[in-house]
Amino acid sequence: MIARTLFDDGHEAFRETVRRFIAKEIEPHYSRWEKEGVVSREVWRAAGEAGLLCTWVPEKYGGAGADFLYGAVVVEEMGRSGYAGVAFHLHSDIVAPYVYHYGSEAQKQKWLPKLVTGEVVSAVAMSEPAAGSDLQGMTTRAQRDGDEYVINGQKTFISNGQLADLVVLACKTNPSERAKGISQILIESDASGFERGKNFEKVGYHAQDTSELFFADCRVPIENLLGEEGSGFVQMVQQLPQERLVIAIRSAAIINSAIEWTARYVNERKAFGKTLANFQNTRFKLAEMKTKSVVTQAFVDVCILQHLAGNLDAIDAAMAKLHSTETMGEVLDDCVQLHGGYGYMWEFPIARAWADNRMARIAGGSSEIMKEIIGRTMVDPK
Repeated sequence: MIARTLFDDGHEAFRETVRRFIAKEIEPHYSRWEKEGVVSREVWRAAGEAGLLCTWVPEKYGGAGADFLYGAVVVEEMGRSGYAGVAFHLHSDIVAPYVYHYGSEAQKQKWLPKLVTGEVVSAVAMSEPAAGSDLQGMTTRAQRDGDEYVINGQKTFISNGQLADLVVLACKTNPSERAKGISQILIESDASGFERGKNFEKVGYHAQDTSELFFADCRVPIENLLGEEGSGFVQMVQQLPQERLVIAIRSAAIINSAIEWTARYVNERKAFGKTLANFQNTRFKLAEMKTKSVVTQAFVDVCILQHLAGNLDAIDAAMAKLHSTETMGEVLDDCVQLHGGYGYMWEFPIARAWADNRMARIAGGSSEIMKEIIGRTMVDPK
């Protein structure tokens, strides 16, 4: 079996810390969080205290200044655990980088330490009811009024939407433009004119709060602008490769766990006088899934190395997300089938994983968008 060589002893020691945290702080409470539709704030603070959040943030802003691999360890272990509703990866590796890369020094000093400790929970608001993957078609508008922006519009499908204390909002500061009219603005939860809508009842991700956000003459100071006006789309394009890589890392880990759960089940479950594992069809399916897992992990690991070197481009990130999420869907479906009726029971982790992770082929850019990103590089524009 091909050995992974990405992680050193420090990363593996940290992995054990993450596993212990999951067993102590998440596993005992997760069923209750699923019923409530939201995880507790206490688990965010506990994660901050344990050093699991924003591991890459420099020490001057309260972080550990660790390499990307420490965050990847958290993503992998959360994926393997099956407790998908705890969105540490969104907070740490998707939202916080916007503050770090594009925020002013004052914004970094104010927010990054609180993101590290879990005192502040974050979200990013891009999707709208009529503009999901088409980010340039968003209609939420921020109009300058003296020293403030006045924001009107609506966002939807916002992960961490109920808990978020800080929202990175993508909006139009120049409605006549498409990409060049987009800016990103920091919204604090107590901003006048900002309201949360309902917490959506979803097919999966039952423990994760996913909400509508409304802005009705919402006023925020102009100092909340991230970077320059009109630079929001470029910022998103620059950060999306990491977001898609994080999804791929998580998907590869889930594939691995699903196969482990299923192999264990078919070696114990008996039918017609022998274990399911002793049927040729079962062995063939296990072989197919294991091969998919190893190949997916190998490609994702290469992309991680590219990212560490600063060379991961949008095309490779799109391929990583497309392949890993589509493969995950295939594997999870096969694993449910091998579990039989038990695969459809919520008490079995494979059922939760199957329901939770269908969304991965949509979030962060749908599979169709990934194909478009990849495919347009292969077509002669003439």
